[in-house]
Amino acid sequence: MAERLDQTDCVVIGGGVIGLAVARRLALLGREVVVLEQESLIGTHTSSRSNEVSHAGLYYRPDSPQAILCVAGHRLLEPYCAKHGIPYRTVGKLVVANGNDDLSWLEGIYENARNCGARGLEWLGGNAARDLEPELKCDAAIHSALTGIVDTHALMLAYQGEAEAHCASVAFQSRLLGACVTDTGFDLNIEAGDDTYNLGCDVLINAAGLWAVPIARSIEGTMQDDIPHVYFAKGAFFSLTGKSPFQRLIVPAQQWIRMGGIYTLDMAMRARFGPEEEWIEKVNYDIDPGRSATIYESVRRYWPSLEDGMLQPAYTGIRPRLNGPGEPMADWIIHGPAEHGTPGLVNLFGIESPGITSSLPISEVVAAMVDGLPFRDALDAQRVTD
Repeated sequence: MAERLDQTDCVVIGGGVIGLAVARRLALLGREVVVLEQESLIGTHTSSRSNEVSHAGLYYRPDSPQAILCVAGHRLLEPYCAKHGIPYRTVGKLVVANGNDDLSWLEGIYENARNCGARGLEWLGGNAARDLEPELKCDAAIHSALTGIVDTHALMLAYQGEAEAHCASVAFQSRLLGACVTDTGFDLNIEAGDDTYNLGCDVLINAAGLWAVPIARSIEGTMQDDIPHVYFAKGAFFSLTGKSPFQRLIVPAQQWIRMGGIYTLDMAMRARFGPEEEWIEKVNYDIDPGRSATIYESVRRYWPSLEDGMLQPAYTGIRPRLNGPGEPMADWIIHGPAEHGTPGLVNLFGIESPGITSSLPISEVVAAMVDGLPFRDALDAQRVTD
């Protein structure tokens, strides 16, 4: 029999970077917050299995949630990291083209990035790009000088610390089994170890990442027609043995991006490539060493010196996507009371890259939506205008 516990103000489902950012913001606003995290640590899924890039906002559809929140978040993230002692490094990025088809694509990216409001962009010819990175092979490149890398775990710890300093709490190994809408908010049925208990709350934030869709479907008394289908895109990352050839991040043309061709650096400036993507049905983090074959092909387009045997399996991550294979990238969906009619409920669907970069403005959007502001109005309030 489930034990009945006291009522609380806000419950956030999911202790990843988005859930913790939201918990921090609500706590700073004076709300009583409990975070439910099914694992024993924060951010063990999508948040901790990324390439940890702080994106400037080059690729997203102008006026989309990703574009607006990424550009806003990029301006906020580095100062936040500096204030809280979080490792952050502005390394820059080169998006490269080889051949006429790539050049046409790169010109489109450059125009798109400018329309999105990305800062620090410069068009470079091949020789100018090689002046920056002598081992690089390309005909042209976009230099995104302000792209950075961030210690995501330290960022999540800072969000958690600020939230807890303002009386929020994180309940680990606590999984939501189901919920129902009541006259005063929500009644949650929670599994914690071998026990179950009930908890009432006024506000419920579904920031469960990979599990956001099934969580939303488990809340009785809500409109279900607007809950999307989610797809899982699993990406494999491979580390480079030996010295890093580039001091900046390198991104190849569009057809090679999802084939593992992206070159990134960790905070110790060690090189890795990925994600090399595949679509999966269920969450698993197995890594197939054979998937490095497409990475070698992709990377050698801009770094011909990559030798066989230099790539080693590192880790995999899974992104919750609202588009399936071969479909255009879908917009993030954040639904609040103004969208679905249930007071106090905010669902976040399909939040993947650039979610880490966008986490601070996302938390502002969610906080505004809790109070009934429509999503588009809350989103527009985060728009960078200068």
